[in-house]
Amino acid sequence: LQVLSKVYAVLSDANQRALYDETGTVDEEAEALQGDRDWLEYWQLLFKVTVKDIEDYQRRYKDSEEELADVKAAYLNFKGDMDRIMENVMCVDYTDEPRIRAMIEQAIDSGELPSFKAFVRESKQKMMSRRRRVEKEAKEAKKTKEELGLGGENDLQALIQRRSKDREREMDDFLAQLEAKYGNNAKKGGKKTAAKKRKT
Repeated sequence: LQVLSKVYAVLSDANQRALYDETGTVDEEAEALQGDRDWLEYWQLLFKVTVKDIEDYQRRYKDSEEELADVKAAYLNFKGDMDRIMENVMCVDYTDEPRIRAMIEQAIDSGELPSFKAFVRESKQKMMSRRRRVEKEAKEAKKTKEELGLGGENDLQALIQRRSKDREREMDDFLAQLEAKYGNNAKKGGKKTAAKKRKT
């Protein structure tokens, strides 16, 4: 998030962008990069998505023309392989399979789709295997959700904040390694410092 924010700050500031275009370096001391803006809050406002937004979209998507087009495209793309179709159509789980299967069968009957062997002759064993796999994945997802402490309207915000902190920690570790290896120049615009030394 910090890196993305710095890139945005450089590209959105005319002077910083001109400097970067001309020299390939940035002025780490510039006001645009030193501001106290809460970048996490800024990006969340820019791309504000809530659990309710996703649920609303799922309701609109199911049984829509868009979903039907996606199901047909997946059927053709994966030659009737229901494992791949169920993995690639948005907003579906194994409870949707009878509905998805009925959509495909209707399109085959009307001549809109070809009859692929993988679909019309799929064994019950393969269907049950798919169902068991998906149920297992759902249990694992629920366990992970509980471990992350998610549950409610602010799920996405909590997850974004957690991932942001993880990335910040990883970046700090990486910068600390660079600093230990190359000295203080690595952390504070090594290229710029090197350029200044060459001029003097």
